[in-house]
Parts: sequence; C-alpha cells; structure tokens
Amino acid sequence: MVKALAFKGEKKSKKRKHREAEDDKSSSLTAVGPLAATTEEDDSWVTAEVSSDITGPIIFALPTTPPTCIACDANGKVFTSEVENIVEGDLATAEPHDVRQVWVANRVAGTEYVSFKGHHGRYLGCNKFGILSATREAISAEESLLCIASIDTPGTFNIQTQRDKFLTIGEDSESPEVRGDAEVISFSTVMCIRMQARYKPRLKANKESKAREKVSRKVLEDVVGRRLEDDEVKRLKKARRAGNYHEAILDVRVRGKHDKYS
Repeated sequence: MVKALAFKGEKKSKKRKHREAEDDKSSSLTAVGPLAATTEEDDSWVTAEVSSDITGPIIFALPTTPPTCIACDANGKVFTSEVENIVEGDLATAEPHDVRQVWVANRVAGTEYVSFKGHHGRYLGCNKFGILSATREAISAEESLLCIASIDTPGTFNIQTQRDKFLTIGEDSESPEVRGDAEVISFSTVMCIRMQARYKPRLKANKESKAREKVSRKVLEDVVGRRLEDDEVKRLKKARRAGNYHEAILDVRVRGKHDKYS
C-alpha cells in the first residue's frame, strides 16, 4: 500500500502506541525486531537503476537549467516544475517539494510497461501528436510507458511510448517543455527517475536482511520467556537470518518446557 508522502522540513506526527499483546504467542510474532520499521518507514529518496526498480512514488528529474521535473495540475495539464530539493544541481539528489511533482508507478499487468498515476488520481499519457496530459482515470495504450535504462549514462532512463516515440525535453521557450514525439534517443530524451527507498527491491531486501541480523540476547530471552544458553542464542540468530525464526522460537520454548519437567 502506498503511504502518504512526507516532504523535507515537515514534522512527523507521533502515532499512539497500540495496546500491548495479550499473550506470549502474539508477542513472539510482533517482537521480531525492527524489520518492518526499517523498510516501511524509510522516507528517503534514491535513484532507480533498472526498470524493475520503478514502483511506488517517483519523480522524473530532468537535466534542464535549472533542474526541473514532470508535474501536473488538478486538471491534468502536464508541465515542468523546478526542483527545489536538490544538492548542487545533481539530479541523483533530487526530491519533491510539491505533491504535483510525484507520480505513483505500477507495472501494467502482463507487460513490461509502466503506468504513472498523478496526485489527482489520473494517469500520465501521450497522444498521437506527442502531447502529454494526465486526464484519464483508466489505463490504455497511451498511458502505458516503457522505461529503458540508458547504456551511456547509468541511473538514467529513456521513456518510450507505445508509438515507439520517446519523451523529450525542449528548452526553446521560457520554461522547458516535455513532449512525446522524439524519433531517436538523444541527450534530450534522458532523464533520472527518483523513487522512495522503501520500494526499491534490492535496497529493501538488503535492509530486511540487515534487520534480521540485528537482534539482542535480551530481546530473544523476552520472546522465549526464560534465560537462554549461548548455543540457543546463536541458533535463534541464525534462524532469524535464514527466515525460519518463528519455528526456531517454538522449538526452543518446547525444549525449555521438557527440561523443566525432566
């Protein structure tokens, strides 16, 4: 589920603490450490590197002067919006400051194409004249875009429509304009896609793996409900990394009960 966006400078509201678990069984399931917190609450932005990374909230960061991104208003008009949250003009540090700059990416079922939903619930599309808009509530061929990773510039993409044309940046007017009528890939078709870290598959997997490794002896003893031997602690930590943590906890509990009454 896509969560509400948080922008730089905003204060995070504190959530009320939920009622504690009523029995040991429920606590053993919820006390598996900071795994959920480290991935679900990560509001940082990272750069998409391959097309399979692209999911969840994203921004299209454009190499214009000054840097801009693709945005849309409540009526679905697409325009370029200046990026304010950026370090020394480096697109790899760009973050949104306005919800109009954010699109939610989802894979179009059964294809390699991606749809991009705007803040107003409508999808980014490109018509036969190469004009971009975000006015449709349903996905058609015009709202299905292919994100092709750039070979020459890692961490950037060329966005192709189903008419085999590319999104391109024109800077002839006072403000940059994005169209979808470029015949070939060029410098003006290259853009950086920034996304929320918690949706990036490889980064998420790495954080989950590290979170599974970080568990103290005290936490394990609280979950089991008794003092643990050194070999039991090692075994539970290993099980946590391997993914069979709950089974190992139950096994250690059962062994403890047998030892108590033997």
